[in-house]
Amino acid sequence: MTNQEIVQKLWNECNVLRDDGVSYQDYITELTYILFLKMSKEQDEEKDIPEKYRWDNLINKEGLELKNFYRQLLLDLGNPEVVKSERINAIYANASTAIDEPANLEKIIKDINDLDWWSAREEGLGDLYEGLMEKNANEVKSGAGQYFTPRVLINMMVKMTKPKIGDRCNDPAAGTFGFMVAADEYLKDQTDDYSELSEEKYDFQVKEAFSGMELVPNTHRLAIMNEYLHGMDGRLEQGDSLSANGKWMKNFDVVLTNPPFGTKKGGERVTRDDLTYETSNKQLNFLQIIYNSLKRDGKARAAVVVPDNVLFADGVGEEIRKDLLNKCNLHTILRLPTGIFYAQGVQTNVLFFTRGEEDKDNTKETWIYDMRHQMRSFGKRNPLNDKDFAEFEKLFCVDDRSKRKETWDKEKNPNGRWRKFTIDEIKKRPNTSLDISWMSDEEEHETKSLKEILSDMNEKSKAISEAIAELNKALEGIDDSEDE
Repeated sequence: MTNQEIVQKLWNECNVLRDDGVSYQDYITELTYILFLKMSKEQDEEKDIPEKYRWDNLINKEGLELKNFYRQLLLDLGNPEVVKSERINAIYANASTAIDEPANLEKIIKDINDLDWWSAREEGLGDLYEGLMEKNANEVKSGAGQYFTPRVLINMMVKMTKPKIGDRCNDPAAGTFGFMVAADEYLKDQTDDYSELSEEKYDFQVKEAFSGMELVPNTHRLAIMNEYLHGMDGRLEQGDSLSANGKWMKNFDVVLTNPPFGTKKGGERVTRDDLTYETSNKQLNFLQIIYNSLKRDGKARAAVVVPDNVLFADGVGEEIRKDLLNKCNLHTILRLPTGIFYAQGVQTNVLFFTRGEEDKDNTKETWIYDMRHQMRSFGKRNPLNDKDFAEFEKLFCVDDRSKRKETWDKEKNPNGRWRKFTIDEIKKRPNTSLDISWMSDEEEHETKSLKEILSDMNEKSKAISEAIAELNKALEGIDDSEDE
């Protein structure tokens, strides 16, 4: 049985819980509680789990006894006075069960026990768990897509930043820790699972190379589990990177992240006191903490997903862009296609930049690659794949970026997919805007099949329906009758 088949079987268990009113998000959390115990047994790593709460004892319980035992298990494993493992405490912190029917709980535990765990170990328990999280993100009803960046996009960003053994890597908006897991796997592939490293370098890779912070407690729980199953043991904290609690994130060699969009509740400012520019805009604040967290050695680099407004926002937004262009070499902007994230209509980009040794005049020119126009349609049924990034990766990896002009001629190909803009050209633009587009959509409809057009129409129709439903909900109880 393949991991993909195991993932589907585990996901199908959700049907058992629908009558209990368990949501998709509750289900993936519930699975994490149970799978941690099972996977600890499979990896012979139960030493930190009290003997009475180990897997073999759990599967011997039935009915109401099982339900009561399981509830106590959740309380105790999250209690540092009972269990001295920080990882276990983090996974079970404030844990409670949404499963009310004992028979349902018993069925899930026994079904998990009967899966082909030998095959799962061969393919990798970490990959299995990531498959579950991706399944959850793909399920629109779960609302989890905002925490899950498509793995193909993550892998591309990792390859383009080229982490090295000994680099300190960070994600200040860690989500389920996907960027750091992908960076770890990238380096393991190059070093035969770190077997080529000295003991000192091996310990660094496992315990210090990868770090992050995640705000949402339940998402942090998934991140801790993901880190554990991939054999990683770095600093992964639960908290707000935009608060004073995030000030430890400094002097990194690589930052890879897809920070949250929007403004802080109530429009309040961040509580960190080490940001030059004050704003309630989350992505502008994250951008500041990212480029300021890089080492000033001319080598530290970042790849960051940002929405379009980061490229053109005026006022403090322009000041932050200028600061970025000064302190870093913003050498590449990748304009991503629409439809790749589950928040429909949000247009995004990836900024690639390297921190300079000095804080002045580091950006000389910026290459912009447009994947947004004249592309196939993307969505749940038409996800991104490796081939979509093939041309961009080939161009990006040219060591001498001036050679990119040899494959593109502005005069012969005015609608070409990439262009270079000098810092002088950028400074002359209103608001120092980096929101630059030159490609035409005039013939885009001709490149789409009928199936793709219908898919676009269905997605837009669904988005409109959901927006109307939200509006109706917001208007409930409001008396809009005119005064007599």
